[in-house]
Amino acid sequence: MHFLIPAAGSGSRMKAGKNKLLIDLEGETLIYWTIKSIFAASSISWIGIIGQPFEKKLLLNSIKHFCNKVEWINGGETRQESVFNGLNSLPKDAEKVLIHDGARCLVNPELIDKCALELEENDAVILATKVTDTIKMVDHKGFIKETPNRKNLWAAQTPQGFLVDKLKKAHKIAIDKNWLVTDDASLFERLNWKVKIIEGDYKNIKITSPIDLKIAKMFLNNPNY
Repeated sequence: MHFLIPAAGSGSRMKAGKNKLLIDLEGETLIYWTIKSIFAASSISWIGIIGQPFEKKLLLNSIKHFCNKVEWINGGETRQESVFNGLNSLPKDAEKVLIHDGARCLVNPELIDKCALELEENDAVILATKVTDTIKMVDHKGFIKETPNRKNLWAAQTPQGFLVDKLKKAHKIAIDKNWLVTDDASLFERLNWKVKIIEGDYKNIKITSPIDLKIAKMFLNNPNY
């Protein structure tokens, strides 16, 4: 299975002053922990990191002995552009791909393998967790319009997996129609293509703020929590 990691997070909410994937977490960078988890998955045979050229040396040096086992891909101005660059840089024989946010450094290798397995029978799959909070939909003035049934709500995670040719087609349509999305599954949704949900893990958090970093430290120090 081929694997792509968008790795150009700015760290603005972390107030890090640098790519948040270079932030220290228990003596290693965030991207190091992410890569370590991916290499622990038995289904992955090829990994590409998508980032900005000026950060290439820093990011690759930060993953230590893994740096010679991954391919570097120059990213674009947006996540969407970066993923499209990644798709176009996959080996010619790549039929399926998993895409994973570099800032989700606690992903369980078993869930990566489960996504790869489910992709054998589906065109698109994503990890997600059931929403436990009551969600409110509001108007532009901040007043509640609706309270959707949370039984039907899931919080999207990564990895997300796709047939390569079909995802490339979706991205090309998005370029033609000027669609901007925050994850690749949204492209399939807009085209009314099916995406299967695989129940994920609440530990698979995306590091976006200082409190997330504290939570990640707790999980790393208490793996059975």
